[in-house]
Amino acid sequence: MIATNAEPFLDLMLNFVNEAGGIALDFINARQSDLKPDASVITEADLRISALAAEKLAPLIKAGGHALIDEEDPRRGDYLDDAFLDRHPFVWSLDPIDGTRSYANRIPYYGVSIGLIKERAPWLGAVYFPSLKELFYCDGTAAYFVKEAFTPLATKTLIVPLDETLTDRSIFIATDDVFENYGWQKKECRIIVLAAAVCEFCWPAIGRGCGSLAKVHLWDMAGSWPIFHKAGLQLRSLTTGQLLDRLETSVFERGNTPWKLKDHYILSSERNYPLFKERLVRR
Repeated sequence: MIATNAEPFLDLMLNFVNEAGGIALDFINARQSDLKPDASVITEADLRISALAAEKLAPLIKAGGHALIDEEDPRRGDYLDDAFLDRHPFVWSLDPIDGTRSYANRIPYYGVSIGLIKERAPWLGAVYFPSLKELFYCDGTAAYFVKEAFTPLATKTLIVPLDETLTDRSIFIATDDVFENYGWQKKECRIIVLAAAVCEFCWPAIGRGCGSLAKVHLWDMAGSWPIFHKAGLQLRSLTTGQLLDRLETSVFERGNTPWKLKDHYILSSERNYPLFKERLVRR
């Protein structure tokens, strides 16, 4: 019998991101990084956090029903299969360090991200920004933002639904290829590029930005997915408007870039989606 109570899984998740955050801080000054074949950055911290996740989740995976899709796992493309997902009702997805290029340059806009997808739907998630001591997490029922996380000074705030009216002060957070593909119309609401999915997906959930645009991998969004849902935000295809609220293999690329979304997706409230869509004009 597979346990379905969220509490033990959430405890494991929060303990993991705390320990993983310590690893990230231990290695942030090492300045030891390399490039993968796709030109993305990998560091020693990525590899150590990946190994930690495999160790922590090994008992669940061995018991059956659980799978781990890790950015650093060379077999990750093998799991992009409906039969595999049907055999594993609990899918954990990990990005050991999201925003690795920032991390490698000691810029604090990076995070450890892990999500648990239950029967194809986002369920639990935790995203920890070690240098900022900020934690976002969803316990399956509600989502929270924690300042000074994992310290005696920690303060927790409930994340509530947002629907920001666009003004000249509004910020739209975009992926780093946005200007290669789109022009931005209208003066109100300006684009900022942070090159970290954890910022693109978590920050609008607490009002640091009114939405975002991203074309990312599953592990980039899995930890944030249930969190921004609790803020009343949704991911919709820029091209079709299709809502992304379940793990469907058809929306992801295969081949050399498995688990990457085929289209750019807008994160926004339902009301603001058409407003962002009209501002993004394909080049």
